[in-house]
Amino acid sequence: MSNKQNIVILGAGESGVGAALLAKAKGHAVFLSDSGKIKNSYKEELEENQLEYEEGKHTEEKILAADLIIKSPGIPEKAPIIKKLREKNISIISEIEFASRYTNKKMVCITGSNGKTTTTMWIHHILKNGGKKAELAGNVGKSLARLVIDDEAEIYVIELSSFQLDDMYDFKADIAVLTNITPDHLDRYNYEMQNYVDSKFRIIQNMTADDWFIYNADDPIILSEIQKKKIAAQLAPFSIEKTEGMVGFVNNNQININLKPSFTMSIHDLSLKGKHNTQNSLASGIAASILQIRNESLRESLSDFKNVEHRLEFVAKINGIEFINDSKATNVNSVWYALESMEKPTVWIVGGVDKGNDYDSLLPLVKEKVKAIVCLGKDNAKIKEAFSGTVDVIAEANSAFEAVALSYRFAKKDDTVLLSPACASFDLFENYEDRGRQFKAAVRAL
Repeated sequence: MSNKQNIVILGAGESGVGAALLAKAKGHAVFLSDSGKIKNSYKEELEENQLEYEEGKHTEEKILAADLIIKSPGIPEKAPIIKKLREKNISIISEIEFASRYTNKKMVCITGSNGKTTTTMWIHHILKNGGKKAELAGNVGKSLARLVIDDEAEIYVIELSSFQLDDMYDFKADIAVLTNITPDHLDRYNYEMQNYVDSKFRIIQNMTADDWFIYNADDPIILSEIQKKKIAAQLAPFSIEKTEGMVGFVNNNQININLKPSFTMSIHDLSLKGKHNTQNSLASGIAASILQIRNESLRESLSDFKNVEHRLEFVAKINGIEFINDSKATNVNSVWYALESMEKPTVWIVGGVDKGNDYDSLLPLVKEKVKAIVCLGKDNAKIKEAFSGTVDVIAEANSAFEAVALSYRFAKKDDTVLLSPACASFDLFENYEDRGRQFKAAVRAL
């Protein structure tokens, strides 16, 4: 990649702008194109760095003249401009793939349908506390490309979505973590689950015998897929259901990590509760042990970590009613974990843009834990149909304020109101963060 290339970047979010800055720093000709509106902060950055860009359109003549395309993960294959690029056989890669060409630092990469953000943040927290110069990148933190310009980190901890993995070819993780695989984003994978599974497993491509693959051995899809593959990396399975052959496991309410030196800790001392967070702690602890974080430091970091915003985030307790913001739960499996961790009668706020959801797996938990449902979305027919025989009270709301007001009316002292939507947010909100913040503002206004 020493030769100067004509690089076109599609999408001007954090990954696109980071890629543009890195491409310029490495002497390439750069043009950035976004079919939507570019945030002012990013526009200022592009202008300060004298980077050519356009917004609100894609000028095909310029884009199709590229030697290399760096594509935002949000742009689907079916987008007309992508189809035209494919027809011309112009190479399309992700920002992570591009950034990796300019660094040889250690890469700890985390993917999965659920738990990947928490696990990424937790590993980063452990490494920082353990004295490592670690940087967060990918779906959380800054774009890897932006960080690689100065390349000052010792270790990059990278959250990877399936969309990012789809456009990665030569990239290699030193440690790969796969938290779980459940149906998600199937609209991007021709509604073929195997396509989505294949995408997630790209995280282990190019790994060698010096590398480590940490995976959830309680996940049947992961287990069946591993049996089909020859994996070069060292395997580190973890489980909360079994102990034999596991590198990380739970026994007598203790988490155990079976590496040298071995590590044990009571699950009651973990900062995050619920079975899914026990799994996240095992994955994080194994990664930390591989990277030789001392046991005392690891124990401290597993007990003092605070979870990310919008992920089972405690908002407030008002007149004995607890409000929890789980706006990041945009699929059924995430909601399953949220409901599983509820210990009090729950008013559940659910809804948004359906992604092909099948709510059947939630029925037993909803029957056991949910006293009322508030649908927060423009089209709630599917939710009402799924739960009308299970929950007596189902109401509809068109705003976060209306949803909170209804929930407050349905809840009693010692109940919980849980926003855990199982759906994308784009019908009523900008994104899941906007949904979560509006929910929190509504709760605080009660």
